[in-house]
Amino acid sequence: MKLLLNLILVAFAIQCMTSSAPALASPGFRKVMTIIFENTNYQDALEQPTLGKLARDGALLTRFTGETHPSQSNYISLTAGDGYNVGGDNPVTLDVKHVADLLEAKGRSWKIYLEGYPGSCFTGKSSGDYVRKHNPFISFKNIQTDLARCNAHLVNSEQLARDVQNGTLPDYSMYIPDLKNDGHDTGVAFADRWFARAFGPLLKDSHFMQGMLLVTTFDESGVLGGNHIYTSLYGDSVIAGSTSDVAYNHYSILRTIEDTFGLGSLGRQDAKAPVISGVWK
Repeated sequence: MKLLLNLILVAFAIQCMTSSAPALASPGFRKVMTIIFENTNYQDALEQPTLGKLARDGALLTRFTGETHPSQSNYISLTAGDGYNVGGDNPVTLDVKHVADLLEAKGRSWKIYLEGYPGSCFTGKSSGDYVRKHNPFISFKNIQTDLARCNAHLVNSEQLARDVQNGTLPDYSMYIPDLKNDGHDTGVAFADRWFARAFGPLLKDSHFMQGMLLVTTFDESGVLGGNHIYTSLYGDSVIAGSTSDVAYNHYSILRTIEDTFGLGSLGRQDAKAPVISGVWK
């Protein structure tokens, strides 16, 4: 009888501890936009005025890394959950499942805003300062070969202002600057000044920011940067001034979006990646 009583007391104590323990905060964003800059070491990016302020006002992921070098595979990893052994920046066509497939299966909207993009499902390697290697979705066969789908979702960046004004921002979006504005051909200081001009007003615009999570990241570090890259999160779902020293990468961004939107998984590296935590309200 005494043993039974002790077991009941222990069980009651465990139940009390469990019910009173605070739950871990989960992401509360309703929309997400990812902006990708180029080829910069973590500290160099953090020291820039605009990127530094965004990290201080939002959340900074201090141990974030890219997957590989050069650029293209990192973009594919972010959207397809795997780099698929893409070893260079030449055009590829991948017959694989990607995040847009998951989004559409759940009735979620998506759009990719591309600076300098010629439109009409352009599959060329470059056009002016636009380059295909920074537009992962044009390399997915089921988008590349479906003109209607391609034209509906891959658009010139000029469309962003109209979507903000009309209240038609999609649930999931990416903004891909051109070779100058992403710092590839100009350096991170140039990219930071462009960022202030292009997105400074939007960060103060409730039509853009309401429910939005803005993810600002890089594709890779410089040659000697160990692929340690700047990544910040900004929005009303984020604890301002928070940091995380967990080892995250582009797969973690994808996994966090998948979980928050209830998309399921692509079953690749995204399924193994840790969900970003500890920075949400």
